[in-house]
Amino acid sequence: MYNIGDKVVYPMHGAGIIEGIEEKEILGEKRKYYIMRMPIGEMNVMIPVDNIEEIGIREIITNDDLEKVLDVLKGDKTKMPQNWNRRYRLNMEKIKSGDIFEIAAVVRNLMLRDAEKALSTGERKMLNSAKQMLISEIVLVVDSNQEETEKLINDAINSA
Repeated sequence: MYNIGDKVVYPMHGAGIIEGIEEKEILGEKRKYYIMRMPIGEMNVMIPVDNIEEIGIREIITNDDLEKVLDVLKGDKTKMPQNWNRRYRLNMEKIKSGDIFEIAAVVRNLMLRDAEKALSTGERKMLNSAKQMLISEIVLVVDSNQEETEKLINDAINSA
């Protein structure tokens, strides 16, 4: 159970802060929901309290883990399938896992690939959404803003 003020990650959406716990009736069913504010895009998300395990909600990473994330971003591009469809599915699995290290690897690989040759529209969208997820969590870890965090990510990848 999380409390108001906790910083958590909602896989496929990004990180946010729990601002409230409310009981709502939706489709005739009363349930408790966490009300989570996303720092990027100023959006609120309602998460059913009794589904947090299966959704994969987790606490944000620590500063020590942030260093490991930056190491992943600075690492070499991993071998990816040449077939864009297989590559897309593999990357999507990594993003859906909610694991920040996997998401960082996807961002690194797609950004490096984009520097070599332009990404397809689908992979560009994937890169943008994975990058937003990464940024939303790092913003909360280092108490920064979106621009500074994006620069941190870009600098890490460009230093590779």
